[in-house]
Amino acid sequence: MNLPGKLAVAAVIAAGVGGLAFWYLTEPARIDAETEALLGSGDAERGERIFWAGGCTSCHAKPKSEGEARLQLVGGVQLKTQFGTFVAPNISQDANDGIGGWSQEDFANAMLKGVSPSGDHYYPAFPYASYARMRPEDVSDLYAFMKTLPAVAGRAPDRTLSFPFSFRRGIGLWKLLYVSEDPVIAMAEGTPENVLLGRYLVEGPGHCGECHTPRSITGGADKGQWLAGAVAAEGTGVIPNVTSGEGGIGGWSEGDIASFLETGFTPDFDSVGGSMVEVQKNIAQLTPDDRAAIAAYLKAVPQRPNGYPARQPSGG
Repeated sequence: MNLPGKLAVAAVIAAGVGGLAFWYLTEPARIDAETEALLGSGDAERGERIFWAGGCTSCHAKPKSEGEARLQLVGGVQLKTQFGTFVAPNISQDANDGIGGWSQEDFANAMLKGVSPSGDHYYPAFPYASYARMRPEDVSDLYAFMKTLPAVAGRAPDRTLSFPFSFRRGIGLWKLLYVSEDPVIAMAEGTPENVLLGRYLVEGPGHCGECHTPRSITGGADKGQWLAGAVAAEGTGVIPNVTSGEGGIGGWSEGDIASFLETGFTPDFDSVGGSMVEVQKNIAQLTPDDRAAIAAYLKAVPQRPNGYPARQPSGG
């Protein structure tokens, strides 16, 4: 065989090996037997706390829903990003259009691994990169609470993505880079329990870093700028810096933060706005101890300057 022929054969072999390696590395991973055993039977009363901490209504209830309507998780909220338009699905207990037919294990795989009951990767518009840090027992409690919510018929529209983002298998590589069970911020031995609780609520179910942390070109959170603020996924607005760094909330006390999370009013008596309105309404459902823990953690997070470009002055 001449040299060009040998090179062609080598290229085919290399492509085959590369393809097999890609397929292996991107295989959707499910929870293991140990995690499944930790799920337990779940407790709906405890699960309600996780439901509000997780902010499920912010994306899955109809916009501007109030009262009991916030528990009708029919989906439909659109998130228009540089990768395409994602649509929050129906996660009500409807067996056809929602997740009423899911088992506890199906639910845990979605939350902790970002994998659907059919074995496909979910897109990370569903914030499982944060939920991966949740305790299995909290996931089972949340599942138990979700089972008490109403079934609402109606299938949300499909997402609209362009190639290569429409190639779902590639998300497996994204997960290798950005999904981990480990806490983002390491805490020293002897760290107060309320700070550790706050870390869990913020980094796990609360998924605060999904909006408040800048992202790389591939859409992963830049953990070196954790909670430093970011350009909004939609439009040209910004999500504020919630560290104590320059441009952040360094002038706020823990009490100020906890009060804001409960009432929606800043220390200057300005009111919460934008997408944070729904988030604050959810966190207001938590206990005072939970809100105090979130505040204590935010004050313990390393200070960072704003993680987004300075906005240009009007007319500039």
